[in-house]
Amino acid sequence: MKNYKEKFWQEILPRVQKPVRYLGNEVNAQSKDHEQCTMRIALVFPDLYEIGMSHLGLKILYHLLNERRQWAAERVFMPGADLEEIMREEKFPLCSLETVTPVAHFDLVGVTLQYELSYTTVLQMLDLAGIPLLAAERGEGDPLVVGGGPGAFNPEPIADFFDFFVIGDAEEVFPEIVQLLEEHKSLPRQEKLLQLVALPGVYVPSLYRAQYSPAGSFVKLEPVHPLAPTRVRRAVVADLDKAYYPTDFVVPYGSIVHDRLMLEIFRGCTRGCRFCQAGMIYRPVRERKKETLRRLAQKMVRATGYEEIALSSLSSGDYSAIGELIQDLSADLAREGVTLSLPSLRLDSFSEGLARQSQQVRKSGLTFAPEAGTQRLRDVINKNITEAELISAARDAFAAGWTNIKLYFMIGLPTETDEDLLGIVHLTQQVLNTYKQVCGKGKPQVTVSASVFVPKAHTPFQWFGQVPQAEIKRRQDLLRQHLRLPGVHFQWHGAEMSLLEAAIARGGRELAPVILRAAQLGCKLDSWDEHFRFALWQQAFAENGLELATCAQREYALTDPLPWDHIDAGVSKRYLQREYKRALKGETTKDCREGCLGCGMVLLLDEENRGVCTNADLD
Repeated sequence: MKNYKEKFWQEILPRVQKPVRYLGNEVNAQSKDHEQCTMRIALVFPDLYEIGMSHLGLKILYHLLNERRQWAAERVFMPGADLEEIMREEKFPLCSLETVTPVAHFDLVGVTLQYELSYTTVLQMLDLAGIPLLAAERGEGDPLVVGGGPGAFNPEPIADFFDFFVIGDAEEVFPEIVQLLEEHKSLPRQEKLLQLVALPGVYVPSLYRAQYSPAGSFVKLEPVHPLAPTRVRRAVVADLDKAYYPTDFVVPYGSIVHDRLMLEIFRGCTRGCRFCQAGMIYRPVRERKKETLRRLAQKMVRATGYEEIALSSLSSGDYSAIGELIQDLSADLAREGVTLSLPSLRLDSFSEGLARQSQQVRKSGLTFAPEAGTQRLRDVINKNITEAELISAARDAFAAGWTNIKLYFMIGLPTETDEDLLGIVHLTQQVLNTYKQVCGKGKPQVTVSASVFVPKAHTPFQWFGQVPQAEIKRRQDLLRQHLRLPGVHFQWHGAEMSLLEAAIARGGRELAPVILRAAQLGCKLDSWDEHFRFALWQQAFAENGLELATCAQREYALTDPLPWDHIDAGVSKRYLQREYKRALKGETTKDCREGCLGCGMVLLLDEENRGVCTNADLD
């Protein structure tokens, strides 16, 4: 280990453009003597340092595992192009930041699967580490490779590359996984996997076999070992208020994408937007108490020296005491010289009262997400907000001092028409008019962001295909032409990237050879414009007898077996089917806080019976 560290620091690091990415000795970073540790875990985030260090889940696991003195958890990020070139030239392996230990020397390699376009980066990192890419080719001297995060809810496209997956809240089960591996360290790797499969949320792909029809369509996936469950139910943190949350976050030397503290106030969502995977797979809502949050915030500030804290959740305005929380946190933080920033807010939760409570909040900008331009389409996607609520929220924000507002929409939603697209233009113009009415002089900065809808597993829209690429570009052009308004900046997402994301998001094991081939062709960091190489992806699909566009646009019948049916996210398939049918009728579904909808989520109540569902699937 000493030789690797000396070579890296003395011969390699001086030659890279951004050495601050690779130092590993930041404030609150934890470096342990591996000879004194019983388990070594490499936490891999398949993107650059600036992105990975902004990810809350990685921070939680890093500090949680390092709470155990005998465990060493260290960070690993994708090296920049300059460092990767040096490493390949000199055959220097991918190493951890803290101790510059080769990733292949760790006992367990945990990979965050945040986004489908990171999958080739995972393979590039395994290749740099000298770890066989296919799980079936790894031997007893190789570490176990585990994946977790949202991508694990349809693990099939990358099942061949992972020894096992963690489905759900990793902090609930990951320490138990590490402890079990510690206790059975002498067992062969296959025996270890058979021990792990008994834990909640653990899925071992090698214990299952996928079947396809002669035409290539998915038929079923079934266990081939008696210990493998038919369905794998996700792990869930039942009481978030008592769950572990770090306060001594690692403080980077250089800037990162979200260079501030993140305070997770609750997890889950009750709104039921039909396009939103996070709103389904993170149910039910679990809150932290206001007193807990104030205590955590104070500890975080004093342990890190950060001057800004952002509230973290799917919809912070839905926190049951958001006004009081902002008022109290703002007062607490003001005494420390720290500002509070608000994330994206739902329009119907941003009231005049919340605006008043937010006077001390940093006014760098607010993001609202109408998602669709007309009420008809908002009803289809179950985004239960109105144009009047948008205008009211904008008026309150402008009156409270904000001048920079971002409006987030999606294009390509099921049943979308040009009338719906022009509704985006109408809403934008109404926001501009509202600013003039409230503020008179000056002009606001209104950013209109339009991403491309990507159907995701475990949502009511999982049966829909994506709109063809040419049509997406036509709709983007239509918006671009009509949004040439003073004070308006239009942003859109690349159609090719969204096409690839859609193809992978609802695929099965037939895509593993495609992803492997794309990596062999040099694909990596596919979410970065400067790295994305669409032609190589098309080649990888074609060489494996598949067409990328066909995979992205495929539609499933409600009765079709789905490659991810064996993953139990907690929300029943029958409930999703009902929501699909209601969407086609333009019928909305109420917030489940107003009464149980029978989504199938079953979880024990916490001691205060707050927001935790216990209802099975209902007709």
